[in-house]
Amino acid sequence: VQLQASGGGLVQDGGSLRLSCAASGFTFANYAIAWFRQVPGKEREWVASISRSSSTQYADSAKGRFTITRDNAKNTVYLQMGSLNAEDTAVYFCNAAVRSQNGDYRLYWGQGTLVTVSS
Repeated sequence: VQLQASGGGLVQDGGSLRLSCAASGFTFANYAIAWFRQVPGKEREWVASISRSSSTQYADSAKGRFTITRDNAKNTVYLQMGSLNAEDTAVYFCNAAVRSQNGDYRLYWGQGTLVTVSS
């Protein structure tokens, strides 16, 4: 199982950015995917999730500004971020809890992509 987050970068205050999470090694369409973010020295916080049926949930900080979508044909989840501000500066991670052959679920994380919002 691999998750590859990409799309981070430097963006100006008020700008937009789209992150991608490319997955492999499991039946992508059967699993929910989530985005988290982490600022150095702080705990990782949940941002948004999308279920296998494409229902979505957002943290209060993301509601109205971020949109999570998935493309099962490309095994990819996207996080479209808008109206960015300095508080959105963080490393963004995607994750998935994937069922193994013995029936246990294991949580996998992508490597993270850095988003920096400049004022």
